[in-house]
Amino acid sequence: MYALYFILVVILCCIMMSRTVANEMKEHIPFYEDICKGIKAGDTCETLVGYSAVYKVCFGMACFFFIFFLLTLKINNSKSCRAHIHNGFWFFKLLLLGAMCSGAFFIPDQETFLNAWRYVGAVGGFIFILIQLILLVEFAHKWNKNWTAGTATNKLWYACLALVTLIMYSIATGGFILMAVFYTQKEGCMENKVLLGINGGLCLLISLVAISPCVQNRQPHSGLLQSGLINCYVTYLTFSALSSKPVEFVLDEHGKNVTICLPDFGQDLYRDENLVTGLGTTLLFACILYSCLTSTTRSSSDALQGRYAAPELEVARCCFCFGPDGEDAEEQRNEKEGPRVIYDEKRGTVYSYSYFHFMFFLASLYVMMTVTNWFNYESANIETFFSGSWSIFWVKMASCWMCVLLYLWRLVAPLCCPSRQFSV
Repeated sequence: MYALYFILVVILCCIMMSRTVANEMKEHIPFYEDICKGIKAGDTCETLVGYSAVYKVCFGMACFFFIFFLLTLKINNSKSCRAHIHNGFWFFKLLLLGAMCSGAFFIPDQETFLNAWRYVGAVGGFIFILIQLILLVEFAHKWNKNWTAGTATNKLWYACLALVTLIMYSIATGGFILMAVFYTQKEGCMENKVLLGINGGLCLLISLVAISPCVQNRQPHSGLLQSGLINCYVTYLTFSALSSKPVEFVLDEHGKNVTICLPDFGQDLYRDENLVTGLGTTLLFACILYSCLTSTTRSSSDALQGRYAAPELEVARCCFCFGPDGEDAEEQRNEKEGPRVIYDEKRGTVYSYSYFHFMFFLASLYVMMTVTNWFNYESANIETFFSGSWSIFWVKMASCWMCVLLYLWRLVAPLCCPSRQFSV
């Protein structure tokens, strides 16, 4: 239900950022201008469209999830009164969400509010990205630790590790080669060449550090599997960033504008603008929603707090994200008469309610900044969302470098702080 509320507001934000929808409303709604003046939304309802409207609606949604974050702090039992607030009253919550999103339009001194909220959104959006990167690094370490544990009883796990590692390094290497072919030219495209060189060098660096003797002595579970996964993600982010750059044009010998530093087939992708916008926006927010839901599991919460299972308790399996029977090995099970009842609240609720709402709070800010093209908000609209933006390009590049730094820190932290205990 919370995901449904989130999706509804995201759809509303996309509608507000659409020039097509605004033009269609002007043409087909009778007395459109009179209605706009009647509700004091401007001569053509300009306060209900554009980036400022998205900021206000996302402010309401962010406040909604932040209030529930505060209400659900320290809940350890799903039968408590505050837990019932989290798990019920859906109609009243929908009314509350609608009231908060609408109420944001009546905030006094709109200019000051928008300027301040813009910086809050940028910080929250970057924190959301950072948490996703931390969980990716933790996922890589958990994967390697789990499969390495299997080698003690079955040497076939060595073959699985080697095969997956080879596949990931092949993908990363092939990706950089293809980007060098399609996103660079013999003359020009110097920026693309430099960035590909930097990111490729960073991938090589983390691979060498992961298998260096000093790191292996302190972290025997560190290896090429983790660095291979990080390399694949860096490759993806690099490709995504280069694809998000604004199209560059130069004049050819015939005096015509031609694109440079972009694959020739890339121009065909934008012929049906509405189709590309619709599919791209749907995929983007499906990924954001998936990140929210998968980031709110107990294992994700434990990872962010530095709690890990003991290596000797690891049982190697292909679906290592779940326990052998779909539950944590530590969970106690009580069988009673009739259907089996699984007691899964030994350490608290099945997932952290407050952490759940905090992730949706950050996702609200991330959506707000993404839909409004981050810092190019004044010229943003949903129809040109995938045509390229320098803001989105640098945000993705910064995410790429942040991911590398996080992984490097996880490798070298035990060397820099030998007195502290680090679990991998």
